[in-house]
Amino acid sequence: MMNYNSKNERIKKAYFEYLKDAKGRKDRTIDNKRKAIDRFELYTKYDDFRKFNKEKARAFKRYLESFKSKQTDKPISKSTYVSTLLNLKDFFLWLRFQKGYKKIDKNHIEYFNPLEGDFNMARSKKAKEFPTLEQIKAVLASMPNDSEIQRRDRALIAFTALTAMRDGAIASLKLKHIHLESCLVEQLSDEVNTKFSKTIYTYFFPVGDDIKQIVIDWIRFLREVKLFGDNDPMFPRTKITHDENFELKPGGLEPIHWQSANQIRKIFKKAFKSAGLPNYTPHSFRNTLTNLGLKICNIPEDFKAWSQNLGHNDPLMTFTSYGNIETHRQGEIILGLKGDKNHPSKDKMLEEIYWEIKKSKKSD
Repeated sequence: MMNYNSKNERIKKAYFEYLKDAKGRKDRTIDNKRKAIDRFELYTKYDDFRKFNKEKARAFKRYLESFKSKQTDKPISKSTYVSTLLNLKDFFLWLRFQKGYKKIDKNHIEYFNPLEGDFNMARSKKAKEFPTLEQIKAVLASMPNDSEIQRRDRALIAFTALTAMRDGAIASLKLKHIHLESCLVEQLSDEVNTKFSKTIYTYFFPVGDDIKQIVIDWIRFLREVKLFGDNDPMFPRTKITHDENFELKPGGLEPIHWQSANQIRKIFKKAFKSAGLPNYTPHSFRNTLTNLGLKICNIPEDFKAWSQNLGHNDPLMTFTSYGNIETHRQGEIILGLKGDKNHPSKDKMLEEIYWEIKKSKKSD
C-alpha cells in the first residue's frame, strides 16, 4: 500500500517553505499544519491533492468527528478538531493559486469550515489550574537540598515563582542576566529564548524573602563554589558520568545550558508529585503571579507595572490570559457583594484600567 504521493510531497515542501520563509511562521506552527495535512492524506489514502472536492472535505469532517486518540481511546478534543480543519482550509486556499492546482474550487474549500457550535466550544477556555503561593512554598520546604543537583532543582522552582519567567527563557538564562543588587532579570532577546524574541525586564515579584533567599544562595553557590562566570548558565545541566560498573549516573553539574525546557518540566513534575500535589507546570506559575497581582495592586499604574513585569505590553492580555479567579475566591467575592455604591480601591483600579484600555484601542 502506498504511504505517500510524490506530487503531494513536492507541493507540501513548497508550502512549508512558504510558511517559514515568507510568512515567518515558527516550527511549532508549521508542525501543526503538517500534522493536519498528514491526517487528511492518510484518510484519502494519499490521493492527489488535485482531485480535492467538497465531498472529500465533508467525508473527512465526518471521519474526524469519530476519530479516537490512540493515547486516550477517546474522541479528539474540539480544539484539535477545529484547528485541523482550519489548517487544511489554509493549505488548500494557498494551493489553489499554485501552478497545476488552479482548478480547485474555492467554494469547495469552504466545506472545511467547522460548525459554529464546534468553533465556539473550541475557543471556550477552561478554568486554568495553578498552585497557590502557599503550595509553592510547601513544595520548596519539602525538597531535599543536600547535593548540588537537588539545590539546583529547588532554586529552579523558587526562581520561577520569583520571576514567572517562561521555561524556555529560564533554560537559556545566563548568570550575567541576573542583577541581585537591583532585583532585576534582563531577558535580552538576542541572548534569551523569550516569546516572540522580545526583550523583557523582569524585577523580582514580592513573593517572600524566603523564596528570594533560595535564589540568592544559589547564585552565590554557582559563583563562589562552582566558580561560574557571567556567560555560564543560571541552571546548568546534570553531568553524566560512569560508576564502577560503567553504568551511567549523575555526576554533579556542568556549565552547559539545557538544550530545551523538557528537563525543567520533569523537575517540576517530580517535585509537586513528591509533595502530594497536582502536576503544576512552570507556566502555571504565571497564573499564580497574576492572581497575586490582582490582590495586592491598588492603582492602575501598579497593575500596569505588574503586567509589564510578566512581559505583556497590554494589561488586558494579563487579564484575559492569566487572570482567572479561583472558584472558591469567586464565591467569596460574589457572596461578599452588598449592592451598595461604596466600591473599594481595587474595584476603582480595575474600572480605570478598563477605560484606559478602551481609550488606547481608539487611538490605535
